[in-house]
Amino acid sequence: MSARLYKKALKEKEQIKNVQANVVAEELQDTIEEDESDSVAPSVNLFDLLNDYDGIHESEQYDEPNEGDDGLVIKADCHVAEGAKAKKKSKKKKKNSKNGLKSHQLKSTILNVNSKLLNAENELRRIFGSKVVKQFEHANQTGTSNRGHGGKRRGYAHRKSLLASPSEHWPRWDGSLSMELLENKNGYHYFRYVRSASYIQAQSAYEFSKIIDDLNGVATNVMHHPYHVESLLTLADYFRFSGEYQTASDFIAKCLYALEYAWHPMFSPSNGNCRLDYTHETNKPFFVSLFNHMRNLDRRGCHRSALEVCKFLLSLDPTDPMGAIFCIDYFSLRAEEYAWLEQFSEEYPSSNSLWTFPNFAYSLAICRFYLENEASSKETAVGLMKQALTVHPSVLKRLVEKVPLNDQAWTAITNTSIFTSEDTGIRSLDHLIRIYVERSYIIWRLPDVHKLLKDAALQVVETLNHDSGEIDTWACVRKEAFPSEKNEYGHLLVSDFSDSGTILPPEDLENLLMIDPWMEDMEENEYQGSRGPVRGSRELANRSPLAMLLESILPWVHFETDAGGNHDQPQEDH
Repeated sequence: MSARLYKKALKEKEQIKNVQANVVAEELQDTIEEDESDSVAPSVNLFDLLNDYDGIHESEQYDEPNEGDDGLVIKADCHVAEGAKAKKKSKKKKKNSKNGLKSHQLKSTILNVNSKLLNAENELRRIFGSKVVKQFEHANQTGTSNRGHGGKRRGYAHRKSLLASPSEHWPRWDGSLSMELLENKNGYHYFRYVRSASYIQAQSAYEFSKIIDDLNGVATNVMHHPYHVESLLTLADYFRFSGEYQTASDFIAKCLYALEYAWHPMFSPSNGNCRLDYTHETNKPFFVSLFNHMRNLDRRGCHRSALEVCKFLLSLDPTDPMGAIFCIDYFSLRAEEYAWLEQFSEEYPSSNSLWTFPNFAYSLAICRFYLENEASSKETAVGLMKQALTVHPSVLKRLVEKVPLNDQAWTAITNTSIFTSEDTGIRSLDHLIRIYVERSYIIWRLPDVHKLLKDAALQVVETLNHDSGEIDTWACVRKEAFPSEKNEYGHLLVSDFSDSGTILPPEDLENLLMIDPWMEDMEENEYQGSRGPVRGSRELANRSPLAMLLESILPWVHFETDAGGNHDQPQEDH
């Protein structure tokens, strides 16, 4: 913005403040006649100011009410003619409207996403420096600059993406997906992905390949429709189970690139007010792709980017079909966003308090411990840890075994009555405990956190030796928090939150299409400095023949053998 426009915007903001002051003065004078109150009002029209301000920011769209610094709410979707004729609302109605908007905005801003942090390349530059990252990129780009199939390789300059870093050798976007706005409700915009005729044709071919359990048919479908998301996700699962994690990550990146390219102009992750209903079949691939991508970022060490993706995923559907709420605390701790995590636990709208979930009970204690790190006393953090241990005591024994904690003191602690059992008898809670331990066990390997847990556990044991009745009291609390006899979170697999990979034998891989792709666990890849699907040489003896066959069918990959007769190396081609 130029200096002239910046000064104009500041001047208009000052005029709005003056108008607000006059409005407050008018509301206090209830006995003054309407004619007199109108004469006090300044000649500046709020809606004229709004139009001038929109002229400064032509690229911005105001689709929901925005609250000014002094609490004055301006509705951008009002017409100027209607605003000039509109009469003042009653004082009570104004206050209720303002309070409602403030409450709504308070809840939505906690999930606002920093778009710059969504891209892992930006975080890698902050961690390692731009020079190191550029050297990695240059080295990998040099390795793919060879000629393929006797001809010169041609690349395509893709547009920048928030979620993925497209390679120049990827095919052009075919426009087979789009997004439509369904409705605007309660300050949220509801969208749905729409498939084109060519995409529907590709989907039919994919479904047929699933019926006959034909992975080659899925690969052929990708050859003709390179951005068919369901086929890409299936191949990503196949290569993940084959141990080809980099290739699986490349397929996920292509999914995100295609899905992002189809976004509606009003769809943005920044404001946290865009919704995708998971019940719409066309929206499901986006949730699965984001969840895969989130874990890939964690595996690469980009925990800040993973946190932003997790926030984005959680904001899309309040029902949280992927269970993002059960790993957002882990990414917050790994990214050292301690203050944000406490704010999130207080402001996030939930039917139950987040403190009743085992992951938040323990993570918030660790969060408070680090926030008080510079203080001489850690009484608050120890108190929160004691509360977590008394509410969810069965977590401790699982942590001791998983971390593992080999101190002899833990043997005596876990043999006490409160910490003996690994199960609570509540199916939903036991499932969430297993998810938490599988996801966050690595945090407890830190010496400071280990000591915090040990000190709190010893104090809990000492307290219960004097008053064992608290065990029954906290058991009642758990039953009230999780009253259902069924496992309400059974759709979330523990393996979805695990760091360990699962490698299947070739005979099991052939039946991969018989597995529900929406319920399988997602695997991550480690960062190898590549912005595209570039891989180093692999020995054929260590790879699945079917994986090699599927990879050779893909349109952007071919195999070359160097003059020395070394093993094949996959190269990209377009």
